[in-house]
Amino acid sequence: MNPRHSAFIKISIYVIVLSLTACSGAAEPPASPEISTPANEEVTAPETENEQTSEGKRPHSENFDLMTSEGNQSHTATLHQDEGFSLYVFEKFAFDAAKGRLFLSSNPEYYVDIESLPANYDLTQLKIAGKKELEEFGKVSDFSGELVEHPLGSAELYLQASSGEGIKDYIVWQSETGDAFLFRLHNPKGEEASDFAGQVLVSLSTVQSDS
Repeated sequence: MNPRHSAFIKISIYVIVLSLTACSGAAEPPASPEISTPANEEVTAPETENEQTSEGKRPHSENFDLMTSEGNQSHTATLHQDEGFSLYVFEKFAFDAAKGRLFLSSNPEYYVDIESLPANYDLTQLKIAGKKELEEFGKVSDFSGELVEHPLGSAELYLQASSGEGIKDYIVWQSETGDAFLFRLHNPKGEEASDFAGQVLVSLSTVQSDS
């Protein structure tokens, strides 16, 4: 199992409530990335539901305990596989392996596109491309290296743009096994934003190459 999920390790998700200026259609860049999750939510290490069927294979499903203001809530995530990677997906989500897209089942407008990066990826060029891409949506903030207590705290690059329409993230993240991925996250402003953001970030922290 990925060392990131070793027993008793807790990942705290700190929340900045989504507050966007509706009249102007834009918002000032936040001091830390907005993820629209319930306050004081914690994600504990997953508990394996099914034993591994063979050496080197991840279990079919795992439990994640979410500590919220309403108490401890256990959520089961099921392993899904793309051609080159796998990740754990929660019940409210669906995964399109052909597109590498993880999205909210009730509203596909809430999604994240996952792309495997080559071993010789150029972080500088990715940062330039990411800023250019996000600038079309809103003002870009760079939180790279600042996300200590966050499911994707080891992200090499974390760019975020916010506007009256919601939030977009451009993230370059490297797993414990050294495999790099690009996450393009689209979180529109709306009632489903909190349902999407909290669990999708945990799912992304479980992405692992199958090669």
